[in-house]
Amino acid sequence: MQGLPHDYRAEASTSGSAHVSTRCPGQPELTIAPPSNFGGPGDIHSPEDLQVAAIASCFILSFRAIAAASKLDWQRIEVHASGTLDQQDRAVLFTGFFLDVTLALEDAAHADKAQRLLDKAKQSCFITNSLKAETTMSVSIT
Repeated sequence: MQGLPHDYRAEASTSGSAHVSTRCPGQPELTIAPPSNFGGPGDIHSPEDLQVAAIASCFILSFRAIAAASKLDWQRIEVHASGTLDQQDRAVLFTGFFLDVTLALEDAAHADKAQRLLDKAKQSCFITNSLKAETTMSVSIT
């Protein structure tokens, strides 16, 4: 890892349609639209979708790095993430996120260690650490 701080950039533009073009330097363009419950088409990623996807993928990447440093052998991790958007104090915001994590281990004898590393990954995720809303998690280790 390079030393901190790290800077990230993105650009977004639209010509007035429901779709927004988003670009990050050196990466493919994404088309973004409002979610269906805000009148969007429902078949294109929304900012809300990307927020929840960022949490799920950040959790996995954090776990992968922590597991490698701790020499935990695992086969597969799957995360189903959800976020609740609600109104609080006249503002619409995410009020909570939930991760449903399934981890398949090489050796079931390492389940306690795996649980500790999953908890550490939850605490280490840069994305959730940057948000006001609490993130909760349930875990299944096989």
